[in-house]
Amino acid sequence: MDTRRLFRIFALPLATAGLFVSGCSGGGASAGSAQPGSSGVGRAVPAELEPYYSQKLTWRECGVPGFECATMKAPLDYADAGGERIDLAVARKKATGPGERLGSLLVNPGGPGGSAVGYLQAYAGIGYPAPVRAQYDMVAVDPRGVARSEPVECLTGPEMDRFTQVDQTPDDSAETSKLTTAFKGFAAGCEKRSGEVLPHVSTVEAARDMDILRAVLGDEKLNYVGASYGTFLGATYAELFPDRTGRLVLDGAMDPSLPARTMNRDQTAGFETAFQSFAADCVEQADCPLGTTSAADAGKRLKAFFAQLDAKPVPTGESRALGESLATTGVIAAMYDEGAWPQLRSALGAAQKGDGAPLLAMADSYYEREADGSYANLMFANAAVNCLDLPPAFDSAEEVRAAVPEFEKASPVFGKGFAYASLNCSYWPQEATGKPHRIEAKGAAPIVVVGTTRDPATPYKWAEALAGQLESGRLLTYDGDGHTAYGRGSDCIDTAINTYLLEGTAPKDGKRC
Repeated sequence: MDTRRLFRIFALPLATAGLFVSGCSGGGASAGSAQPGSSGVGRAVPAELEPYYSQKLTWRECGVPGFECATMKAPLDYADAGGERIDLAVARKKATGPGERLGSLLVNPGGPGGSAVGYLQAYAGIGYPAPVRAQYDMVAVDPRGVARSEPVECLTGPEMDRFTQVDQTPDDSAETSKLTTAFKGFAAGCEKRSGEVLPHVSTVEAARDMDILRAVLGDEKLNYVGASYGTFLGATYAELFPDRTGRLVLDGAMDPSLPARTMNRDQTAGFETAFQSFAADCVEQADCPLGTTSAADAGKRLKAFFAQLDAKPVPTGESRALGESLATTGVIAAMYDEGAWPQLRSALGAAQKGDGAPLLAMADSYYEREADGSYANLMFANAAVNCLDLPPAFDSAEEVRAAVPEFEKASPVFGKGFAYASLNCSYWPQEATGKPHRIEAKGAAPIVVVGTTRDPATPYKWAEALAGQLESGRLLTYDGDGHTAYGRGSDCIDTAINTYLLEGTAPKDGKRC
């Protein structure tokens, strides 16, 4: 069984949250270790942070054989480190040996909002290559506001059900008003239920938490594999702590220099690229529900089907019918992994025949909705982090309406919905603390940046951009489909990354697989 498919790598369209979801280096450096409580590489810890850097983690069993869990303390507000604290959930699986132990390898699956602890226990701690797991303690921390780390909460299950069904391609002022009201309600719910933590879940703060964890684990430098949004988190760490940066793999890279509007439009184009790849495959299959003529015709048929669902949703066997919004999310979910294409063909075929249950199930999985109607906090954390990290893409629905043509040019199928989904941060109760900027991380050891040519959620050009910005960036390219590349079946990619993680030898910049 492919354990990778049991745990999705996350990259959600920026600022949407709810309607679309979108070691040491080479060069001969030693892996080394620091005493727990030290900042590493000779740096003194600011006095107000010393209690955090000197804390001792108490490891305990946590219900998953082979894994240990602990709780780490960090300042809620780094500008007031002596004030309130936040509890962060940490998990690890010790190196299995034999052989030299290389320290800890921190992993993050992206999102923002994906549970790193869940990812470690469900995939990375058992599915990463055996030689990597033999020489590294595999470690994860749920970022602040995510999953087990004082999660951001916004809506109840029934409220979230209603939110995910709101028409995201409004045809008139009344439908536009309903959509903006839904976004405002979402933001208000987050402020009501999570007002204390909401201003303090930025990527910069999460990266600073990672440095505390590095120190308390006793590592001189941070070794890290981040996927999707996790690449932004890793790059931010390298920017803040270049001399503490070890062997960093950034797989499915984001471009931190882009404003939210450009990023959302690029991602819209990325999903169109992935859909065209799916469509080209679909029309070659006898069971393709979008016809067997051409990929272009398949796109027209899917858009027409979405319009039918907008006018008349189909039953699913439960109280929620399958309308355009949920159907679109179900299709998007399958774009992350070409292994899901047969399931999507079957689900679309069933929906066309009046049974929306299979496609609804795909949307529910994407939203992390449980059978009892409750939701994980993925979508809530996604909005909270994104809306702090970048100013909103648009200030009003009128601005979105004017921008729809450029989004539809990027994707005739998904463009309008992606444009309107960008409104979520426009009503956020916290002003953004971050802004788009280049990350160079001058002085950092070689950093491997991985890009997949037909990645839907993190377009390949983002990997090219990040590798070009980083002073020590090395671009590794996978010519293929799906989101991210490591562990997806390419021996060329896996060998290059494994060699880097185990030996410190980064691949030549520009290597293609």
